[in-house]
Amino acid sequence: MTEVLPNFFIVGAPKAGTTSLYHLLDQHPQIYMSPVKEPCYFASEIRPENFSAEHEPRIRREAQELRQYLSGPMLEKRFSGVVSKWDDYLKLFQNATNEKAIGEASVCYLWSQTAAQNIISRVPNAKIIIVLRDPAERAFSQYLHTVTSGLTSQSFREQVEESVRSPGGKFDVLHPFLELGLYHQQVKRYLELFPKENLRIYFYQEQAQIVPDILQFLCLDSSIAPDLSERHLEPRIPRAIAPSHLLKRSGIWQGAKKMTPRALLPLFRSAIFKPRDAVDMDPEDRQYLIGYYREDILRLSSLLDRDLTAWLT
Repeated sequence: MTEVLPNFFIVGAPKAGTTSLYHLLDQHPQIYMSPVKEPCYFASEIRPENFSAEHEPRIRREAQELRQYLSGPMLEKRFSGVVSKWDDYLKLFQNATNEKAIGEASVCYLWSQTAAQNIISRVPNAKIIIVLRDPAERAFSQYLHTVTSGLTSQSFREQVEESVRSPGGKFDVLHPFLELGLYHQQVKRYLELFPKENLRIYFYQEQAQIVPDILQFLCLDSSIAPDLSERHLEPRIPRAIAPSHLLKRSGIWQGAKKMTPRALLPLFRSAIFKPRDAVDMDPEDRQYLIGYYREDILRLSSLLDRDLTAWLT
């Protein structure tokens, strides 16, 4: 049986609209997207043994669920699942038929020190898509995601400062965190390995233009417009972070949600969660992060010959 491999990759950055991009491209009839978003195969660092002890039960559960999923028809999409074996990775693309573009989206590939080389070794003609976002805003968005998931009881500033004090280590809420926004070296790895014509670098604020350009980049019919109305991974920010964290860790939150009548769920959510547009980064926190990222932003600006002063204000 002939191996079917992806011919394009969305490699990051995390929290830069890549989940929405994955779903938008998946609507196109000439594109086959991996049914598992974030398989992370080519990032050698992303393996179960490299996660902190706190995450071990979840990683073991997800690994078992992934094995069951890969042995089935894979008709439903899965958001994530670490695929570490080549045979399992190939299964992700076995349902592809006559699609011209076959892709996957693992946002850890931009940060990973191994992914770019691993990709070009297996798929030398691969096309690479990078989406970059203001690194301070990116970090804040990641923090909101951890709050929504009940993974932290800290304030944003507390999480930022702890990340600065304790870089590296096993994968957990704090690692990788701020490192994911240090784009200069990450982007440089791809520029050095892939020919210019096989690489596209976009910016989060340009979202309206990204999909049409990607379709042209992949030599596909760009007249087919995707449905832009659906939203993905919208954060739900609890009004009280610490109690929410405790309730989710204990399982009480999930139980209460199941017991709440469907008709009352909107009222329940409005009482528990803040409106997303009411949640902004504190200006002092932004200035702190601008200081943290300044030198890297200037280097990236020079590397790409792109004015990035908006990220420094």
